[in-house]
Amino acid sequence: MIDSSTWKKRLPRRKDVAPVPDDAFANRQLDLFQGFLANTEDKREALSNAVDLWDSIPRYAISRLRMNAMRTAEGFLDVMELPFNYRGRPLTALIYPARVKDKNGQRLSYYPSAREELIEHALRKISTDQHSGFFDQQSYRSGARFSLYQLRKELEQQEHSLRYDELIEGLDILSLSAIEIVATNDDGDEAFARSTYLAALTGVKRKDYEADRDVRWAAQFHPLVTQSIDQVTYRQFNYQRLMRCSTQLARWLMGQLVLKYTQAALINSFDMRYSTIRRDSALLNGYGRERDAVAALDSAWEELKTMGTLAVVRKTEQRGSRAKLEDVTYTLFPTRDFVAEQKAANRRQNDAKVSSSPSR
Repeated sequence: MIDSSTWKKRLPRRKDVAPVPDDAFANRQLDLFQGFLANTEDKREALSNAVDLWDSIPRYAISRLRMNAMRTAEGFLDVMELPFNYRGRPLTALIYPARVKDKNGQRLSYYPSAREELIEHALRKISTDQHSGFFDQQSYRSGARFSLYQLRKELEQQEHSLRYDELIEGLDILSLSAIEIVATNDDGDEAFARSTYLAALTGVKRKDYEADRDVRWAAQFHPLVTQSIDQVTYRQFNYQRLMRCSTQLARWLMGQLVLKYTQAALINSFDMRYSTIRRDSALLNGYGRERDAVAALDSAWEELKTMGTLAVVRKTEQRGSRAKLEDVTYTLFPTRDFVAEQKAANRRQNDAKVSSSPSR
């Protein structure tokens, strides 16, 4: 945690999405982002895109229950500091909470949490529809144009029903919360990148949410998402399966398998350690006893088996003196469906990189 006294007087302000030119809704990079590789329309509708670095950051790790306990009497939360590794490189995420009015008109601090995670996934899915997503090369930005009704309907279809006021509060938190990614080089110097979760947001708020349901909003994605669209580093994945997981931890695990288990095969297992998952997801930090955290992880693996991602999960405990648990290794074997999905994602990504090459 970082002392809030140095930043709470200069909280990030929501920036509006500047007018988006027509050619940002139809161009080659956007076509590649929206063009999934699937055999049927139903299978294509189940897909979305995972963004490598952005989806590896523990940016939704603090539950509402934990943040309620962490707030000061004045309603403030400190900046949250979360170390993690990305492909072997140590990084740190600094999460700056949003300051948002509650139902009683009181301003409280909020970190983006599970609800905001679902909203962001739904917006990214909406952006894969023609005329809804945009990629503006000149201004180097990307995002989605949508209505509250469209966003609410998308979440309902994925079994996550939210009221209009909950959607608006979630969008406010995403557009006002800032995230800073810090890397320290060999000389001890720190390089950082800082932005709000949604780089910009434009909409119309009314007391009568039904009157607002068809008004068009626009959300500009985090710069790392825009960079991924430009450089074709995203991967298609089964969005419907991920969204129907009952816990954040199961969703995080599934996302990491999509991004890292790229050579999935029935005879090719994949290992993940409890210690690595705890560090990089930050979703197990709230457990007071390690055995409870391990039990939660065991339960999440069982859910991935039920959801059709994994066929077998083998658990090996590493114990030290006096049989103290030091770590757990999970050896994972995929289902045929997940193998087929990863092969399709590899082919689609390779084809997209060739198509976007300047020599083409």
